[in-house]
Amino acid sequence: MNLSDSRTAGQAEGGQSPLPITPAPRAATPLVRLSAAEAVFNAIRQDIESGAVELGAKLSSEATLAGQYGVSRSVIREALRSCNALGLTVTKTGKGTFVVADKVANDLTLGPYSARDLNEARPHIEVPAAGLAAQRRSDEDLKQLRGLMEEMLAENDPEGWVSLDAAFHSIIARASGNKVFESVVADIREALAHQSETLNMVADRRHASDNEHLRIIEAIDAGNAKAAEAAMAAHLEAVSLALDSILNSHAD
Repeated sequence: MNLSDSRTAGQAEGGQSPLPITPAPRAATPLVRLSAAEAVFNAIRQDIESGAVELGAKLSSEATLAGQYGVSRSVIREALRSCNALGLTVTKTGKGTFVVADKVANDLTLGPYSARDLNEARPHIEVPAAGLAAQRRSDEDLKQLRGLMEEMLAENDPEGWVSLDAAFHSIIARASGNKVFESVVADIREALAHQSETLNMVADRRHASDNEHLRIIEAIDAGNAKAAEAAMAAHLEAVSLALDSILNSHAD
């Protein structure tokens, strides 16, 4: 199985029809494009949840998996991080990755924090930070936010987008002018990256997040504190709902 190239749903297979075929009119549907990491993650997750890989089993090494799927080791690491976040596997330094569950956990592990920890804390930190950023941001802050947003919209590498996403929230916290908000967001930055990575793979959140980020920037640019707070609150609520959907869809 080789996943070195992204797969695009609806792609035509080789050969031509002997007669032209006119399809019935229908609403346009965006093509679904899976990154290599998403495809590897889905394959490993299916093997675990179906029992093809038993509880307690050790997964093959990163190098072996990379060869098996025809991708780089960084792609394998990205896929395994999401398996870990879902509670399906545990990676032990120097020993490997082991299957510890055949269904998604009741909460997600995102670095040193859980999804529940982040969902409870972020609205109390990032919503007021966005409001203050709208009032206090400098021209340089706004320039950085817009430049970062342009990079996010153009970024094709999922891991690169995740890093930019975490930076986006850090810049807003810094632009708030509140050192406590800036310090707290910096502390949870790694967890935010893990959260974005998992949501992009499991819940396909990237496009929605881009649109939500744009609304936050527009409010900060306009100096509208209430609108910035509302836009950030809506973004965090959407993230929370996506996480809930992942957990609830696999609950007993």
